[in-house]
Amino acid sequence: MAERRLPPHRLLLIAVAVLAITLIALHMRWGWLVDYRDAILDGLWLTLVLLVTTSAAGLLLAIPLGLVQVTGPRPLAWLAQGFCTLIRGTPLLLQIWLLYYGLGSLFPYLPGMRQSWLWPYLIESWPYAFAALTLSFAGYEGEVMRGGFAGVPKGELEAARALGMHPLTILRRIWLPRAVQRVLPTLNGELIIQLKATPLVATIAAVDTYAVFGRIRQETYMVYEPLLLMALIYLVLAGLITLACAALERGWSDDSGSR
Repeated sequence: MAERRLPPHRLLLIAVAVLAITLIALHMRWGWLVDYRDAILDGLWLTLVLLVTTSAAGLLLAIPLGLVQVTGPRPLAWLAQGFCTLIRGTPLLLQIWLLYYGLGSLFPYLPGMRQSWLWPYLIESWPYAFAALTLSFAGYEGEVMRGGFAGVPKGELEAARALGMHPLTILRRIWLPRAVQRVLPTLNGELIIQLKATPLVATIAAVDTYAVFGRIRQETYMVYEPLLLMALIYLVLAGLITLACAALERGWSDDSGSR
């Protein structure tokens, strides 16, 4: 069995990370970390929650968006394609502002809204951040899933139909797993893009990692230390996403090969 080695680009990233950590640890001031430790952890928690929840919800929306573009009916396929085109063709920042400053400004004028149980949530920023990030991920992944569904060999589906399998069973046991397996490498990149998109929620007063470090810079008048630590945090998170997706891809390939 051939020995597995890390690709050169990953070795380079590891070397850069080790060098950055060494320089950061030895040559910069870190006394402010004690005062802002809890705020950084809270911001990091919000970033992780947004990343996980919006990616999961967006993927759940992307599956029917991709499937309907392949199977029809045609009017629904046009609607799904139009949604994906709209999301992919407009900036995410604009989508966040339209939801928060546009849609959010209409709710107070709806009869009975201020007295409803939804009102305490609608005046917060995180529901709009969640909605915008979810729809954005769904728009991009909808096109990815369309390619995944279309790329599954038709012979496998026809063989399942010949065996008398129900269409929903074919989708659940053959078509969807094979489509997801095909798009896993792309999903890795989309998750990293989603991670790097989360700082945009700071523009609507959601206190994520980026917002916390922005406040640190304003209050301490320090630039390099907060920015470098923030970059290191995002680099580590991106690396963990890559490792998780690679492990999932290897495990899926091993399971397929053992059948």
